[in-house]
Parts: sequence; C-alpha cells; structure tokens
Amino acid sequence: MRGKYTMLLLTGLVVTLIISCSGGKMTDQPIRFGKIKDVPDSAWKKLSEKRIYFGHQSVGNNIMDGIRDTIKQNPQVKLNIVETSDPGRLSGPFFSHSSIGKNDEPQSKIEAFASFMQENGTKVDMAFFKFCFVDIDSKTDVKKVFAKYKDSIKKAKSDFPGTSLLHVTVPLLRRQEGGFKAWINKLVGAGGGGFFDDEHNVARNAFNDLLRGEYGGKEPIFDLAGIESTLPDGKRSSFEKGGRIYYSLVTDYTDDGGHLNEKGRKIVAEQLLILLATLSR
Repeated sequence: MRGKYTMLLLTGLVVTLIISCSGGKMTDQPIRFGKIKDVPDSAWKKLSEKRIYFGHQSVGNNIMDGIRDTIKQNPQVKLNIVETSDPGRLSGPFFSHSSIGKNDEPQSKIEAFASFMQENGTKVDMAFFKFCFVDIDSKTDVKKVFAKYKDSIKKAKSDFPGTSLLHVTVPLLRRQEGGFKAWINKLVGAGGGGFFDDEHNVARNAFNDLLRGEYGGKEPIFDLAGIESTLPDGKRSSFEKGGRIYYSLVTDYTDDGGHLNEKGRKIVAEQLLILLATLSR
C-alpha cells in the first residue's frame, strides 16, 4: 500500500511539472490526473482529521459544489464541510470555507487572508485562498500583485509555522468564441478590451508562471489553471500569441466562459481532494 501511495504522489508531482510549462514551448505530452479510487483509505482518514480553511469567491463555490458531489459518489471521503470564516467556533475537524475580499481587487483578497491567518492561524492545520479570474487581467500590474502576495505568505508562514499553506494558480477564461461578431471585431480592430480577449489570459498565465517559479518543487501548489486547461484526453486548451503558448479554460468545463459547470467542477474538485489527501500524510 505504501508503494502504491508513493506512486500516486510521484504521479501528482509529474503532473505539476508538466502543467507548469505555460508561457513556453508547448509539448504534446499528455497529462494524466490522479483518481479518487487510487488514494488509500488511510489517507482519506487522515484528511478527515484535519482543520482546513479555504477562502474564495464564485469559482470557489463551484469547487465546493464539486467537492460535495465527489463526497456523495465516494463514501470513503468524509469531510465536515462548514461555511464560515470563524473556525474558532467549530469543534473537531472541519473543512471550512467562506468568501474573501472583493472581486476585481486582488490586494483585498491578500489582505483578507492575512487577517484571517492573524486571527485563526493556530486554529487550522491547512489554509489557502484563491484569486478569481476577474482579479487579474491585461491592466493588472502582475509583478506588483505577486510581490504583495509573496510578502504576505512569507509573513503567515513565519508567524504560523505549524499551519500548512497551499498556493493556488489563478483560474482562466475560455477563449472568445468564433462567429460573425468575433469576425467583425477582428476585422475592424476592436479586439482589445473584450472580456474574453486573449490578453487577459496572457496576464493570468504570467501570474501563474511567477507563482510556479517561486514555489514549484518547494511548496504545495494546487494548479487550478493547469487543470482547467487540460482536456479529458490530456491535451491542453491553448493559443499562441507573440510566439509563445498560453493556456485557456476548456470550453466544455464552463457554461458562461469562466465559472465551472458540473463537469468542470467535478474534475477540479477531485484533483484538489487528492492533493489535500496527499498533503495530509
């Protein structure tokens, strides 16, 4: 059993390494994700004994719905899910979650998570938060936001060394769909500023590359963007701009272009649970 679990962990590391190549030369090497059934029951038991906090907004709600779906289909996964930003009022193990910060204001989310840690850092075993796709776009000073994030996480780790912190890549949007309107916009040069313009995903890819470059191989990363851009056959949803390859949300994983539908949320939730179970060991 130990050998099987070790292989699962190694597989997860390989997936992370492959996913982390965004913004560079694209490879055709397929990505294979772990499976819930391959995680030993002992790991799920360990996870069920943890005190976990997850700060998020709407895509996070999609992920939490996916976690609930997964739990219903896999009775070996037992988590006490509670929506609260005050885990101090809870007794026993839990998977708590709540809204954090304001959309379009990434700094507000960094500050909100920092405040959460100052108030609750000793009350949780694992903690993480995620940005939304609207927090990073072509107008964002990506390096400035990442520097703020890095400084905040560094302080949280120093103040609460007993709490495991998980990094999460910024979610992506699907690309602009084709059709007459898209063709007209391109013809008249009106591509800039649209919600689904590639420039916005370029910025998100840039932030994610900074995050992976800083923490990859050293600290746990949940590569949400990598999972969102991976098709069921292991290939990637991508586009080329300026001679570089960037990634986008798989169209089949969303109904509105950004939020996760039932299919997308299930895939993402399973990979998050597998990673958390791995870390709980």
